[in-house]
Amino acid sequence: MNLILKNARVVSMSSGTDGYQPSFPQDIVIESGKIVSISCSNQGVLTSELQQVSVDSSLDYATYDCKNKLVTPGLIDCHTHLVFAGNRANEFEQRLNGVSYTDIAKQGGGILATVTATRAAQESELVEMALPRLDGLLRSGVTSIEVKSGYGLTLDDELKMLRAAKALENHRRIKITTTLLAAHAVPPEYKEKPDSYIDLVCEEIIPKAAEQGLADAVDVFCESIGFNLEQTERVFAAAKQHGLAIKGHTEQLSNMGGSALAAKYGALSVDHVEYLDEAGVKALAESGTAATLLPGAFYFLKETQQPPIALLRKHNIPMAIATDLNPGTSPFADLTLMMNMSCTLFGTTPEEALRGVTCHAAAAIGESKNRGKIEVGYAADLAIWNIEHPADLSYQVGVPHLHKRIVNGEVCHDSI
Repeated sequence: MNLILKNARVVSMSSGTDGYQPSFPQDIVIESGKIVSISCSNQGVLTSELQQVSVDSSLDYATYDCKNKLVTPGLIDCHTHLVFAGNRANEFEQRLNGVSYTDIAKQGGGILATVTATRAAQESELVEMALPRLDGLLRSGVTSIEVKSGYGLTLDDELKMLRAAKALENHRRIKITTTLLAAHAVPPEYKEKPDSYIDLVCEEIIPKAAEQGLADAVDVFCESIGFNLEQTERVFAAAKQHGLAIKGHTEQLSNMGGSALAAKYGALSVDHVEYLDEAGVKALAESGTAATLLPGAFYFLKETQQPPIALLRKHNIPMAIATDLNPGTSPFADLTLMMNMSCTLFGTTPEEALRGVTCHAAAAIGESKNRGKIEVGYAADLAIWNIEHPADLSYQVGVPHLHKRIVNGEVCHDSI
């Protein structure tokens, strides 16, 4: 797809303060889904850093006039559990009426309720159930999404979830990266033998997911109610052995050292991190690992321990922001809502929030050299907005700010 975007006020998200400031109107030339030139529009003032528009005369170009609208990189939701079956609104109501999570779990609720429903669903049903949630994310300007498995907890069901996630690209203009989260919880049939389940994950599920090209990364819920450090390291080692990237659900409920362990294995990101300490932050700095903030889960669970934002800033850790869209702890399908929550609950700035869903989110999925910025050579995944300043994306929720999405250089006329 070859396209020229005319009169775009670009928020490039390049490094430095200029990357957050809207530009004079610019023209963006896109060839085969990549940005090949950025130049000043006729009505603007050419700066020394921009080249005159350059197009290949042998190619045909479509033209889209942005009419001085703000253009940012397409938003990236780098942590979701988008594919699942079942509904847990009844548990939400029970908790508000004083029923404990333990009692709900004893009744067959909690994550195992989602596991039971997901195992029973056909792959095509999982796709159909995921589409309305995906549409919510598209409305908030998302062009790339990471989707985790983790509600199957058997070889066949984990692979089924990953196939369903990849199939979403056949239904919407979206880029999907997939993460195998088989080590999400101990399934009921392994209740008394979690190490045996880790054997299954390492010896069968990871190899099959890698062999079939279904996973880009492997994740582990390293927590007192999930998997311990020894079990987590076994999964990380197996992921590395099979050429898969690493991510981690770490330091959400306690400080177990999971983030430092993930950093040791060169993880792309560690996510939640409310209980992360300075030693863990320093480990992230040494490995270049991003920290993903998940304010939706913090809000929904009424948590009080905030992520160490000041420490993350001090050590220049890229802070990504994601929805954690899932049925139990963050049932939210709006990434701009997460930007607002990050600012109001965690004290990030609007600039940090926008970087958290663009360039830093790209780092969290291993795409920092391809997505998340508006620069020559980057993928032409963009969002066009009816706003005057990028801070509006963190400020006002519920107003339909999105004008158009552009995915792989194609203007999406989403019927949503």
